[in-house]
Amino acid sequence: MPPVKRALRAGVLGTATALAGLLALAGCGAGKDTDASPKTPRGTTGAPAPSSEPKPSRTAAQPSADAGKRSSGSPEPARGSGPKPTAVELPPLHAGFDYQIGGAYPPAPGVRIVSRDRSSSPAPGLYNICYVNAFQAQPEERGQWPADLLLRDADGKVVVDKDWDEALLDISTPDKRRRVAARVDRWIDSCADKGFDAIEPDNYDSYTRSRKLLTADDATAFISLLSARAHARHLAIGQKNTVELSGARSRAGLDFAVAEECGEYDECGAYAKAFHDRVVVIEYTDSGLRKARAAYGNRLSIVRRDVLVSTPGSADYVRRTR
Repeated sequence: MPPVKRALRAGVLGTATALAGLLALAGCGAGKDTDASPKTPRGTTGAPAPSSEPKPSRTAAQPSADAGKRSSGSPEPARGSGPKPTAVELPPLHAGFDYQIGGAYPPAPGVRIVSRDRSSSPAPGLYNICYVNAFQAQPEERGQWPADLLLRDADGKVVVDKDWDEALLDISTPDKRRRVAARVDRWIDSCADKGFDAIEPDNYDSYTRSRKLLTADDATAFISLLSARAHARHLAIGQKNTVELSGARSRAGLDFAVAEECGEYDECGAYAKAFHDRVVVIEYTDSGLRKARAAYGNRLSIVRRDVLVSTPGSADYVRRTR
């Protein structure tokens, strides 16, 4: 499987060299299209400051009509504010979607699902997904983690995701998984308190960068703890990329998928099957958007974004659905 492509977070804009490498990797040149969306915000809601933490990866789906609640008979509550409903609410199927983890802005008309960083607030009236970096420590937050919860090699050196300069969290034992989860749970609680409908825990695939110190079973066991907390707070939880673990979705307690570039890499079908079309898709190239739309345009929620996941008014901003 090709390496996961992840968009650059607002809080990690890095050097010009790193940026050029990412843009080349994503195959989008300067990260902008000639017929990109208008650069003036559209929609009905204001937005807080840009994200301090997100980045994209890749994942998939599950069915039903309209808002797709698991329970039946209860009216759909207003989204984006107030107490959470008793049942976990899933993202609506085949709905307008925007990926705003690089900074919140007013959603375009027709958007019904928005993903934003945990530092942001939900968009009133929409289905809101809260992004958290759950499996790795961001550079500016590394010192806030207990030293023994950072994954270390045989020489005692911290294992780092070099693409993002992020230390991997040590989820290799049940005790460490519980301790890491206890910290991430606070972020989940914050997302719930703000009025988000779901969470998007990133870096589920970090075990593939662990030099074989972590396993897929470790990752699945850890995310199942996050799932339990999310569901206890009446939040749905999405699998972020990691298509190879889509078969473990029930055991992991995952409700939907957030898939980056599944069109580009011919993975949308696997996500659609595992999650019964309950999938939101982000493509970073025109070719990926064309492929995703051609095969799944009438089933999944698909958007084309720039690799920086930037905000309207920036030189790199791209958002479109066709």
